[in-house]
Amino acid sequence: MEKSKRAWIYCYIDAPEDTHGVLKGQHEKLDSYAGQMYFTVVGSSQDLGNGLTLNRPGLTELMEAAIIGKMDVLIIDSINRISRDTKRVPEFLHKLDGYGVKVYSPLEGKINIEHQKLMISPVLK
Repeated sequence: MEKSKRAWIYCYIDAPEDTHGVLKGQHEKLDSYAGQMYFTVVGSSQDLGNGLTLNRPGLTELMEAAIIGKMDVLIIDSINRISRDTKRVPEFLHKLDGYGVKVYSPLEGKINIEHQKLMISPVLK
């Protein structure tokens, strides 16, 4: 029998505070998805604020967990939860991939890192 993949849940909203409990709802949705995928949740982090920067405590925490091998899978609501800066997302995903971490989303399924790289690569003539 295959060993259950260890999952990290990352939640993010682009707001200065969570007055309506959106982060909790996002976490519950991602936790449910982890269960459907038979992943074991080993940790989670969250952030509020500016969606353009990658300098956020929750992203730093999840990257540190990836570096020490604490997770096999990152679960996010959608790819734009990493950043709305489309040039930075593939770099971030590539770093995670280098640590053996695959990224999943309930909306997008398994996120193809190579596809994300192609989104920013110049077209060769």
